[in-house]
Amino acid sequence: MAAENIGARERERIAAALLTSAVGGPREAKRRARFHTLRVAAVRPLTDAAVEVTFTVPEESRGDFDYLAGQHVALRTMLDGHEVRRSYSLCRAVDTGGGGDGPLTISVAIKRDQGGRFSTWAQSELKPGDRIDVMSPQGTFTSSLADLDGAHVAGIAAGSGITPLMALAATVLARSETSRFTLVYTNRSTTDVMFLEDLADLKDRYPSRLALHHVLSREQRAAPLLSGRIDEERLRRILDALVLPDTVDEWFLCGPFELVQLCRDTLADIGVAPEHVRYELFTTGEGGRAEAPSGRPIEVKADEPVHRIEVTLDGQSATIESPVSAHESILNAALRVRPDAPFACAGGVCGTCRALLREGSVTMTENYALEPDELERGYILTCQSHPTTDRVVVDYDV
Repeated sequence: MAAENIGARERERIAAALLTSAVGGPREAKRRARFHTLRVAAVRPLTDAAVEVTFTVPEESRGDFDYLAGQHVALRTMLDGHEVRRSYSLCRAVDTGGGGDGPLTISVAIKRDQGGRFSTWAQSELKPGDRIDVMSPQGTFTSSLADLDGAHVAGIAAGSGITPLMALAATVLARSETSRFTLVYTNRSTTDVMFLEDLADLKDRYPSRLALHHVLSREQRAAPLLSGRIDEERLRRILDALVLPDTVDEWFLCGPFELVQLCRDTLADIGVAPEHVRYELFTTGEGGRAEAPSGRPIEVKADEPVHRIEVTLDGQSATIESPVSAHESILNAALRVRPDAPFACAGGVCGTCRALLREGSVTMTENYALEPDELERGYILTCQSHPTTDRVVVDYDV
């Protein structure tokens, strides 16, 4: 059994750095991703181009929506007769996301992308009382620090990459009276800053333990260091003057590929060990990406060479013949016989389609979600995996 990761060297480097854990607790066992229909409780404007959407979780589904700060959910709806799925990070700390005697609520932030079907619909059409399918929380952009006493955690975010860091910062600060969080958040201008008031409130609540630095690329700030685009020179100056890397126990990076890679390379260059750096490539999957697969029809011609793909899901197995010439992903093949096969972004980012490769070998086009130990144990992203042997056996239930 072998799983080969084919792609650019940079993408392999990114995949090799992924880690998983839980803020203040042990590593969480992964659970089967399932959709639940939830009611929209509130839609709150954050900026002219972003909203926070809060969902009410019914009591019978409460256990499926326990989550860790930094995790995400997938949303699913029908637009113009087509199923559309998008992944969004949970933006509220677990302790403030509901609970107690009241109903559990979860919240995500949705920023409108130019030409983005889902984000545009959410901005203009989504309203309280609507119902939408929400997948149980997933993701490994979580902390490994079992003890937060005296811990210093740092985060660097751009634009909508602030979403998971909102939950992480609030959680780290709430769970220890001696923890610290330093947040560097870059945007074009003040009007683009998501959660501006919430961040100010968090700073008021923890004035001595939260260091908050807004960097604006197209707006002049009083401090020249915080005015302008973050390039390597500015990043190094910010780290030296405002963050103090030698004091940081754990790093969280979230934003576009270029910023995340710049931060990772710079941190590595100044001696920060990769195991202390968590990152997430923030994407809504819009910006020109093709829609997620829906099991496109594949015709198998007589005497045509095929891959035989065996898929196990919820204890039931099925075998699909996939023509070698079709270069079909395992996910697409699975969806032709199991429309409930789990997926969200279909871009190798979210990890929802993760499965165990039991037999055979595959190539993975992209991988931003699987951790090194998962790769070693044979896990693959089915949305990015293509068979390279006559028979491939994958198991979603492990």
